[in-house]
Amino acid sequence: MFSYDVIIIGSGPGGYVCAIRCAQLGLKTACVEGRETLGGTCLNVGCIPSKALLHASHQLHEAEHNFAKMGLKGKSPSVDWPQMLAYKNDVIGQNTKGIEFLFKKNKVDWLKGWGSIPEPGKVKVGDEVHDAKAIVIASGSDSTSIPGVEIDEKLVVTSTGALELAKIPKKLVVIGAGVIGLEMGSVYSRLGAEVTVVEFLDHITPGMDADTAKVFQRTLKKQGLRFILGAAVQKVETTKTKAKVTYRLRKDDSEAMLDADVVLVATGRKPYTDGLGLEALGIKTTDRGVIETDAQYATNIKGIYAIGDCIVGPMLAHKAEDEGMAAAEILAGQAGHVNYGVIPGVIYTHPEVASVGETEETLKDQGRSYKVGKFSFMGNGRAKANFAGDGFVKILADSTTDRILGAHIIGPMAGDLIHEICVAMEFGAAAEDLARTCHAHPTYSEAVREAALACGDGPIHS
Repeated sequence: MFSYDVIIIGSGPGGYVCAIRCAQLGLKTACVEGRETLGGTCLNVGCIPSKALLHASHQLHEAEHNFAKMGLKGKSPSVDWPQMLAYKNDVIGQNTKGIEFLFKKNKVDWLKGWGSIPEPGKVKVGDEVHDAKAIVIASGSDSTSIPGVEIDEKLVVTSTGALELAKIPKKLVVIGAGVIGLEMGSVYSRLGAEVTVVEFLDHITPGMDADTAKVFQRTLKKQGLRFILGAAVQKVETTKTKAKVTYRLRKDDSEAMLDADVVLVATGRKPYTDGLGLEALGIKTTDRGVIETDAQYATNIKGIYAIGDCIVGPMLAHKAEDEGMAAAEILAGQAGHVNYGVIPGVIYTHPEVASVGETEETLKDQGRSYKVGKFSFMGNGRAKANFAGDGFVKILADSTTDRILGAHIIGPMAGDLIHEICVAMEFGAAAEDLARTCHAHPTYSEAVREAALACGDGPIHS
């Protein structure tokens, strides 16, 4: 048995970042992880492997659709699916080994096994019980399903199974038009699958700026994805090699069926806290299993904290990382803080979609007076040269003060471009501050400046 200042349960983005930051601040730290590798869902079966497949499939798309336009002639590459999966697994390995190296470098102990909390101040891993002055639960989340749909990770899969399919399906049905469903649907569409997305709501990407969501759906339809909106899936039936999806249209209660080789269930995620012993400890959770914490990430039980997907807020790796940093600093006696108003969200399709802060819909609901600055990538020289003119940058600013309230980008490198606006918002900048900042030419980032100019007298190139 060992005694620690802090034991973190879970080595995902929240857990491993929290562990490293605790160690940097002089706390004797251990991290509990039951997987064979560190990094949690994100590095092993989430963000990182899905981005590898998105990158590979985008290269195929470019070869098939744009190479010849640039004078790059020749036969388009064929898909070696086992090799593509091997590339994806190599990317995972490089990242997970990197976390292991960082643990050793920072003297964080990896307690291998699944953890539980038998009592405050104690963490059990296997047969060993360790003492800890503070315990941080960073156990992450797990995929959810819906009634009538049984997951087998072969024919009916979550995002985990979708990253390891034995072969590329001819027909893929995606249940849920959120981030995961659209990213993985995009991958398999580029690889030749016929992809149909079934969504309960009447629009895709719930919570996204409506203007952006409309353009996003139109763009994905042009790429070959088919959408059935306002449809409630009733059941999924499987044979040895096929699946059948039955859904009911909400507008007229009519039923229809879809045949599929694979069904991807992308209906959201829920906190993963099984086996931790929360109920016996008396830790308060909501009816959806979310651990309740205060502003210091403390639960109602002294000495036990929680961060990341298992507490309230968007289930995003970078949100968990920020909370991990803040929790570590609080445990070390510092003033850890997360600005939840400036947490970006990104969808890594092509074009990418990124957002931060308020949408027009939330500003209207709040009764706030705002102005919109918008600029199309069709007016951006770099985007046109790279066949990436679809989409726009949209900045929302206060009508009176010009302070930036939110931004929405659909277009090339949106996930990177959004951070210029995040930094501006963190410093309370006005749209004019962005507009008066020199941007290199020719870059995609000029579209951000033009959108900021559009909040004033107007853009130059539109």
